[in-house]
Amino acid sequence: MTLRALFLAMACLIAAPGHQALAHGDGAPQPVDTTGLTPLGDDWRVTNPYREAGPEHDRAIEIGARGYNSNCARCHGLDVKSGGMAPDLRLLGETEMDDAWFTSRVLGGAKTGDSVKMPPFDGLLSQEAIWAIRTYIDAQSE
Repeated sequence: MTLRALFLAMACLIAAPGHQALAHGDGAPQPVDTTGLTPLGDDWRVTNPYREAGPEHDRAIEIGARGYNSNCARCHGLDVKSGGMAPDLRLLGETEMDDAWFTSRVLGGAKTGDSVKMPPFDGLLSQEAIWAIRTYIDAQSE
């Protein structure tokens, strides 16, 4: 196979419909199904309500894994192992201040000048989804 034919084959494979799974996350915020978690209401919790061990903690990790992989892994790395493109979230502590930073960053996103470094997820992800993602992240640093 010539170099030109190989390049053309690779380009077709990458551009083919349905092959977006070649990378993790598709870049557009994805909804997270939180079925199985207790609804938290409209008032934001100041600390992660799913942090305590138990069935809901385990369910939050499961839901958080899906939410993380479809919304965060593209920049923060698979299994929360950052490749340097974005902060290593495994370094977050589990204090009220760390939880506040996390929710503030997820809801508001991050910009440097006019450059969006992380899109805001306010109105896109529920409180339950965000705390489930945080629970999954915490589980990766254990």
